Amino acid sequence: MKTGERTPAAPDDISRTWADVVATARRSTADGLVVGTSGNVSARVGDVVLVTPSGVPYDRLGPGDAVGVDLDGRQVLGELAPTSELPMHLAVYRATDAAAIVHTHATHATAVSTLVDEVPPIHYMAAALGGPVRVAPYALYGTDELAAHTLRALDGRTGCLLRNHGTLTHGATLEAAYDRTAQLEWMCRVWLTASAVPGRAPTLLAPAQLDEVTAKYRGYGQPG
Repeated sequence: MKTGERTPAAPDDISRTWADVVATARRSTADGLVVGTSGNVSARVGDVVLVTPSGVPYDRLGPGDAVGVDLDGRQVLGELAPTSELPMHLAVYRATDAAAIVHTHATHATAVSTLVDEVPPIHYMAAALGGPVRVAPYALYGTDELAAHTLRALDGRTGCLLRNHGTLTHGATLEAAYDRTAQLEWMCRVWLTASAVPGRAPTLLAPAQLDEVTAKYRGYGQPG
């Protein structure tokens, strides 16, 4: 097998990953990061990208409702139509080593997307997303234009804001992608809260300070 090639997805892997996709989507609703059927979740298994369907409440999805497409967007699994944001998901999978993507309409992050071109470095956790988080210019949802804007904002990052829209994060697992979504929303909330104090401006981290955190972050967690 050539380097970079993927093996076909096994049925058991599809079933397990679909269950994780649905659980993550439901978690995003329970945590208040999306409302109704807004936002979407996907994960890559071999040559198949499993995605939440368009316009279906997550609590109605079951094991038999899996929706899968190939990297060209051709549906290879399921009868429900995939999310309208499929172009954005596929663009990220083609351009990065992501194995999972979480897209939300989180309140504080969406608010910040309307105010700045880059999330101010209010906290060192920005290093967990590769550095200060950029805001992708606005484009109509579900379009190739939005996908292109998103890729540029993600350059060197594992998350970005979408102007007047929401957030997108990716990772090697759904858990990692979701944790980055939650951290991004939290950082945006902290900045908005600090910025709202009359007559005061929040202190921000300098680039050198973020670089220092990035270096230290590489050794974070348990050995091995």
